[in-house]
Amino acid sequence: MEANNGQTKAGDWRTYQRVLLPPVKDLHRLDVYEQHGGYTALRTVLTDARWEPKAVTEEVKASGLRGRGGAGFSTGLKWSFMPPVDDRPRYLCCNGDESEPGTFKDRQLMEYNPHLVFEGILIACYAMSINTCYLYVRGEYADWISHMERELEKLYAKGYVGENIMGTGFSTDIVIHKGAGAYICGEESSLMESLEGKRAYPRIKPPFPAQKGLWGYPTTINNVETLACVPLIINNGAAWYAGIGAERHPGPVLYGISGHVNKPGVYEYPTGMLITDLIYEVCGGIRGGKKLKAVVPGGSSTPVLRADQIEGVTMDAESLREAGSMMGTAGMLVMDEDTDMVSFLRRVTHFYHHESCGQCTPCREGTGWLENLVTRIDEGEGHLRDLDLLLDLCTQMEGRTVCALADAAAWPVRHTIQRFREEFEARCKPSVFPTGDGAPAEAVPAS
Repeated sequence: MEANNGQTKAGDWRTYQRVLLPPVKDLHRLDVYEQHGGYTALRTVLTDARWEPKAVTEEVKASGLRGRGGAGFSTGLKWSFMPPVDDRPRYLCCNGDESEPGTFKDRQLMEYNPHLVFEGILIACYAMSINTCYLYVRGEYADWISHMERELEKLYAKGYVGENIMGTGFSTDIVIHKGAGAYICGEESSLMESLEGKRAYPRIKPPFPAQKGLWGYPTTINNVETLACVPLIINNGAAWYAGIGAERHPGPVLYGISGHVNKPGVYEYPTGMLITDLIYEVCGGIRGGKKLKAVVPGGSSTPVLRADQIEGVTMDAESLREAGSMMGTAGMLVMDEDTDMVSFLRRVTHFYHHESCGQCTPCREGTGWLENLVTRIDEGEGHLRDLDLLLDLCTQMEGRTVCALADAAAWPVRHTIQRFREEFEARCKPSVFPTGDGAPAEAVPAS
């Protein structure tokens, strides 16, 4: 897209001008995208001698761009892990398997600005000397997949993808792959297993994808939104990008906000925005004039925060870490004062139990126990001792599996119980234990 030299700090969000989803009619069309500077960044890196592949990687690294898929790892640093070019194939995977509950921002890019994603893919392929990219999109996004395929055909016809791109001698193919509805495929090694036609079991690391990825060859995996930022960095410069939003977690971000707000939706603003500004200013406050009870900042796997924990907290990795949560995908779930936190947690545990791939025992068995115990409490049949049993289960699951799905299942349980314990205790029966003389004694509820 065309250059935008304005820089916006999080506090100046009201004057921010959108760059990922600019207000341009029919921007999904190739001709409209080109009219607004589309593929200028690609042409620049392919034709300007100053933009050697390593220089592109260094520019992305200097921008401070961090992955938008959940982990928040430095994108440029990840690119630099690819080994020196040799005669082996090399691959890029663009992760569009957007399956985290509360997350729905990648599909906005694929629908309204798909060419920004494609341009980012092509620049990334050039930077890492890659000749094939697989764009992996969740199977439920059937309409978005068809839409992307139509636009990709236009790129092949115009010579922007394929052999000898723009007559520069650089060649790259893009293959759109339709997933089959498995949440686990959002994990990068599971995604690669799925692409290879195997059951999507996560791989043990090391080796990491850059050393041994698709079919055993060097591979990099980036999120859709992450790659969409790359043309903006090339057109405007690393310093421009680094000057947007939070200093240590810069750039524009797509906030997907749902739940009990008056105006849910996807909003593009700088990182580092106050959570309270997003809820009360951007989204028009809590529905029905009710009070705020809780916020899940970045998709269902990130720890929930009570209303009294979000004052002064901003949407960036460091601020949220200090508050006791994570940025994740910036998919905010907002809950009002009437929300039943036990029922909320029941739905979350059901999801992770259903989506566990079953490879690791702590996850396969643990997610089932989490759901069963929370369901028992929700139905009024739980005991106070079940709360501590749930927390112990979380300890036995966290960090003990091949991938992070067990952690993603355990964190909501641990933090929802710890931060709303009184609500869970009110739904439990007293725990009864035998005393020395054989008579039952009620256990004292944990504080």
